Amino acid sequence: MAEAKATFHRWEDMPREKVTDMLERRLITGERMMLAHVYLKKGCIVPRHAHENEQISYILEGALRFWLGEDEAEELVVGAGEVLHIPSNVPHKAIALEDTLDVDVFSPPREDWLNRTDDYLRK
Repeated sequence: MAEAKATFHRWEDMPREKVTDMLERRLITGERMMLAHVYLKKGCIVPRHAHENEQISYILEGALRFWLGEDEAEELVVGAGEVLHIPSNVPHKAIALEDTLDVDVFSPPREDWLNRTDDYLRK
């Protein structure tokens, strides 16, 4: 069995994918997890969706308002320096309250992001 090798990345060297005019991202993917820089312009809406992937969202700059749950009854603002954990299959949507840099961690990696079948984001 081959020994696993460590890899090194610099964000500025990673390709920046333009998903929409309001949202761009950079991805680093391992075997069982994914790390993403998500750049959202003020007013960018992430439509309601759910996925099997467990998600941790860490806001480095700006702020996102989230609505969580089937009925969107839970609403909260996550700002710079704050972290939101979203368990698997929990419906959620968000809006950028200002220009925002969000670091998302997913486990397992988001296959729909890797193969660009994330149509809910590309509308």
